[in-house]
Amino acid sequence: MTVVNYDGTFEGWLTAVFEIYEYKFEDVVFAKDETSNALFFSKNHLVETDNLKANRVLKGLKQRLSPSGFSNMYNAFFSELPQIEESLFNFAKYVLSSSINIEGDLSNKHVLNVRKAAQLTGKESHRMKAFVRFKLSKDNLYYAIVEPDCNVLPLIQKHFKNRYADQRWLIYDTKRKYGIYYDLENVATVELTFDSNPSSSKFLAEISDEGEEFFQNLWRNYFKNVNIESRKNTKLHVQHMPKRYWKNLTEKIPDLKK
Repeated sequence: MTVVNYDGTFEGWLTAVFEIYEYKFEDVVFAKDETSNALFFSKNHLVETDNLKANRVLKGLKQRLSPSGFSNMYNAFFSELPQIEESLFNFAKYVLSSSINIEGDLSNKHVLNVRKAAQLTGKESHRMKAFVRFKLSKDNLYYAIVEPDCNVLPLIQKHFKNRYADQRWLIYDTKRKYGIYYDLENVATVELTFDSNPSSSKFLAEISDEGEEFFQNLWRNYFKNVNIESRKNTKLHVQHMPKRYWKNLTEKIPDLKK
């Protein structure tokens, strides 16, 4: 067995696929720059991301998949489900070895796994687009703290760039310790380390604009007043807005003055 170590990026994974074919590895597992103790006696292969190799695999996949089929594959990569890289590799092998489009063959477990992973990531991306709440910092940067189940920042950056093209913003994923930053021209990936809990009132007070508290409380009051108590359906509300998102939603945080 060969443990294929790559940098965790989609381009790195594509490079790994190229090199698996190049070196004719038969039995592989993927690791993100780390070696599993359970595979201590396995052969290790370190992959350095190479855009030329990645693009050759990318071209082959796009030639054999529909745009939606490739989109599903790309989205599935960011699901972070166990063994998703192996499922994607077996899916890619099926795609590259077939003379017909195979993305609808749900009798194949790898095709089915990729479809399920893509649906999971798609649902999480949709929720992030709805649940991101920006706050204004003292240096006029709009920032948002998120903690999605899947690694969806690469999938939502185009949406926020188009929607908030006239302001600087940062969306930071506390679970994965990185964010995406828009400087009015481009979106870049940034790595940050917070010394304190980024959702704490002390942290917010230190970095927030002086008028931010007023607007947050204004939004909370609006949210409270538009709710009709007699029509309250907590079960349905939680279904559409799961509680795990509440800690980063302005309307779910008590007034800062209280």
